[in-house]
Amino acid sequence: VLTSFMVSSPLTLHDCCPFSDGASAVVIASEETAKKLTNKPVYIIGVGQSSSGPLSNQQEYLPRLRAREVSAKQAYDMAGLTPRDIDVCELHDCFSIASLIAAESLGFFDFGKAGEAWEKGEADIGGKIVINPSGGLKAKGHPIGATGAGQVYEIVKQLRGEVEPGRQVEGAKIGMTDTLGGDAGTLCNLILQTGW
Repeated sequence: VLTSFMVSSPLTLHDCCPFSDGASAVVIASEETAKKLTNKPVYIIGVGQSSSGPLSNQQEYLPRLRAREVSAKQAYDMAGLTPRDIDVCELHDCFSIASLIAAESLGFFDFGKAGEAWEKGEADIGGKIVINPSGGLKAKGHPIGATGAGQVYEIVKQLRGEVEPGRQVEGAKIGMTDTLGGDAGTLCNLILQTGW
C-alpha cells in the first residue's frame, strides 16, 4: 500500500477501492408476503437519507459529513435505536480512511478515535461493532449502482446466519447499511432486523 503511487495525499492507489462490474437485487415485500416467501424474514425498521452540497470541498469539515449524521439519526430515530444497538454494519469504505470517517459519523466511535478502535479490534468480529465483515468495497469491489443493494444482501445474510464460517457475526439481530453517492453529497442508511 505504502509503495503504490500517490493518488491524492495521503492516499495511494491501494487505499482506493476499484470500480467493478456487479449486480445485486433486493426483494421488498409486505410483512404478510415476506412470511410466505421465507421463514427468516428481515425487516427494514429504520431509514434515513440526507443530501448536502454537491462537492465535498464545500463541506465545513470533511471528516464529519453532516449528511451522514443527519441520515443516520433519521434511521436510528425511526427504529427507536442507538448506535450501541447495531450488531453489524456494512459501510461505504471507498477509501481506506472512509471506514474511520463513516464509523465516527454513525456514532460507533467518538470523533478522532476510530483508528484507535480499529487497532484494538473493536470493529472486528467479536468487537464492539462488527464493520464490513464482507471485506468492504476495497475487498469485494465497488459496482456503482449496485453497491447499496450489495450491502443489504450482506446484512440480510448475516442476520439470517447464512454467511460462511469465519465471517458470520454470531447472534446478529440488527444490522445497518451506509452508502453514499456522488461526491459524498447523498447519504442513505437502512437499519434491518430479524423478523422471527
